[in-house]
Amino acid sequence: MAPRKSPHRGVDRGQLQQIIAGLSEGVVLIDPAGTVVWANEAALAMHGCAALDELGTTAAGYRKRFTLKYLNHRTLTAKQHPLARVIAGDDFAGLTVHVTRCDDEGFNRVHEVRSLKLINADRQIESLALVIRDITQRVSAQELFERTFGANPAPALICRLADRRYIKVNQGFLDMAGYTRDDVIGCAFAELDVLQGAEHRDEALRAFDEHRTIPQQEASLPVNGGGAKFVIVAGQPIEVDDEPCMLFTFNDLEARKKAELSLRQSEERFAKAFRLAPVPMMVCALPALRILEINDAFATVTGHQRDDVLGKASAELDLWKDAAAYRQLRSALEAHQDIRNLDIAIRTRGGAVIDGLLSAEPVTIQNEPCVLFVVQDITERKRTEMDLVAAIETVMKDTSWFSRTVMEKLAQIRHPDGVNGAKGELGALTPREREVLGLICKGHGDAEIAALLKLSRNTVRNHVATLYAKIGVNRRSAAVVWGRERGLAGY
Repeated sequence: MAPRKSPHRGVDRGQLQQIIAGLSEGVVLIDPAGTVVWANEAALAMHGCAALDELGTTAAGYRKRFTLKYLNHRTLTAKQHPLARVIAGDDFAGLTVHVTRCDDEGFNRVHEVRSLKLINADRQIESLALVIRDITQRVSAQELFERTFGANPAPALICRLADRRYIKVNQGFLDMAGYTRDDVIGCAFAELDVLQGAEHRDEALRAFDEHRTIPQQEASLPVNGGGAKFVIVAGQPIEVDDEPCMLFTFNDLEARKKAELSLRQSEERFAKAFRLAPVPMMVCALPALRILEINDAFATVTGHQRDDVLGKASAELDLWKDAAAYRQLRSALEAHQDIRNLDIAIRTRGGAVIDGLLSAEPVTIQNEPCVLFVVQDITERKRTEMDLVAAIETVMKDTSWFSRTVMEKLAQIRHPDGVNGAKGELGALTPREREVLGLICKGHGDAEIAALLKLSRNTVRNHVATLYAKIGVNRRSAAVVWGRERGLAGY
């Protein structure tokens, strides 16, 4: 529908109307008497009107149909209405108002308006005009941005390039840095340098000046009260109210830095304890048991030097003497079983064999599953045990009697912790076998045992062979020690 003329007669504005009829901006013409005489299609559409009469032909009529508020939601008074100000001769521009219709609750628009005076050749005001731009979409987008920016938990603030002052800040930044909003808004970049200590500061500052993206990088953010926080900062060029700005976003690294420091200190303490430990220790990566580190004690005992073994699989060094024991070790590791005091023989670089008790503990090093091996060298202890057994055998060749006290003390030397846990092993022997073992422990030979138990010597020998198999020995002296350890001294 074409714009309609007011019934009021006056100046012929036909040519003017033809010029502005197709403009995208809305134009409302008012005569000096204060009557709305014409409006183009854009102006009518911006008010949801099909005809001029729906707009209201006077300032008072307009106010009856439309409610105007500032963006802070404060309602304009009659004198503050743009039409009233135009009629009063005010010059204004950039006035932004929120427009709603009194007869349509769903109508919501945001207009940016300015006044215009049309002067004739005699320098007299021929008409007054209200020029309108519909900025509803832009304001909606800005409001959405404001809500999103404010509600975003990620710390952020916006700096205007023209004067390098901060114009917006969200709660996330205030919480992280300890500032108030008044501390930040209007503050100069030089006073709150968010690129302080940045990894690539010079390039970041150039990108800031040229309104380019600032790639994320570590920096040291000044915080309220002094000091600084480790952060990751990045900059994204944006425009706010048609002005070039930089949106800075942050990721707080303080907790991670503290955790890294604590981890580094723990690793340093572990490394020091590992290096100075008096027992041989070795760290291997799973599953191939590739050697990552050995301590000084390991190098001393085995003869393998650190630089010669790092990165090699333990099997490459011919470290494990008994293949069956090594397979048992690997199976236990793969099954995630506890390994404590595993009896295993280790071959040194020179070919000597060390008897050891091996314990293993899973550890994680730089996110890699590893295992810490600790070896207790029991070579001397085993040699002493063998010497003891040999001494007992020598003595028993010459006599059938041996002091109970001496036997018990020898048993304690051989297995100081084994007595209590071994009593249950006697249950594997038959009553007759226990009788035979008890007489052996008293120093009786096969013939004497046969006479005492009224058995043949062959039967006694069979009992002896069976109990040897059950208790895991193959010599009479070892059987005596085994029985004495289990309380058979006075059987």
